[in-house]
Amino acid sequence: MPTQPVRRAFGFIGGFLALFFVLAFAMALLRAGKGGTGFLPGESVVAVVPLDGEIERSDDFVETLDDLQDDQRFAAVVVRINSPGGAVAPSQEMYDAVRRLGQKKPVIASLGSVAASGGYYVASAADTIVASPGTLTGSIGVIMSLTNVRGLMEKLGVEATIVTAGKWKDTGSPFRAVTPEERAMLQKMADQVHTQFIDAVAAGRKLDQAKVREIGNGRVYTGEEAKQIGLVDELGGLEDAVRIAGARGGITGKPVIERVSPRRGPWWWRALFSEQSASSIRPGSVLALLDSLARLGGQGGTAESEVPQLLWRLPFVTEGFRW
Repeated sequence: MPTQPVRRAFGFIGGFLALFFVLAFAMALLRAGKGGTGFLPGESVVAVVPLDGEIERSDDFVETLDDLQDDQRFAAVVVRINSPGGAVAPSQEMYDAVRRLGQKKPVIASLGSVAASGGYYVASAADTIVASPGTLTGSIGVIMSLTNVRGLMEKLGVEATIVTAGKWKDTGSPFRAVTPEERAMLQKMADQVHTQFIDAVAAGRKLDQAKVREIGNGRVYTGEEAKQIGLVDELGGLEDAVRIAGARGGITGKPVIERVSPRRGPWWWRALFSEQSASSIRPGSVLALLDSLARLGGQGGTAESEVPQLLWRLPFVTEGFRW
């Protein structure tokens, strides 16, 4: 029958694919095994974990670093940071995750174009910080942006009615100016969070707190300047950070690199539903874009997204110096 060869061909292809996936699954199990040292006998690996973009959430990054603590395939970890900073609490959670990992194996921070504010906060928890001479880093400070649109609303003939219960509930409202009492309260909060930043850098870098307070005035430094004042240990790129990590992890020769992404799920799922980098100015997903368009169209948005936050972030968007 003419269909018999076709069936045999499909059976052969199906059997081959099944065998391929079984072997691939077995190899993945070998690589994921906690008791092994890598895919090949005697292999020693340096994990490279990226921290990119504005810091809005920390769960994936923290989970990834916690998973690496007991994974014996990796002799050391390099955290590659390209971030202008972001929200305070997620930065603190990432900092704690780096310190926990550092108790189990060497952790090296490699600073890319920009690793400032919250990005540097996370880096300061590493054993060693490596930056390029032109890296923008530092910016040890706190910022909160408040917008007052009252004058514009008066010109447009628009009036807002706010009903609150609690003296401070509408602090930072864009529909009126901040009172002197509110400004003093917000300044006290900013100073407190700034002190938390200074204390963490002093502890992570093993520096005198007074020195960190002196240089932690919100200024941005180049990598070269940061090394001179003790915020950075070595000048170099990612390869240099991997080399240092390998040496600290006891690896002889050139280390094998494995990039471990903290992002969960396939790329198309993240593109549609991830809000890790979402903002009303620079949406990081389709859903965030739709939300931004809805707010611009006057359809409103979540009240939570409008609440002003204390941020460890550069006050300008930058990718560093360009040649």
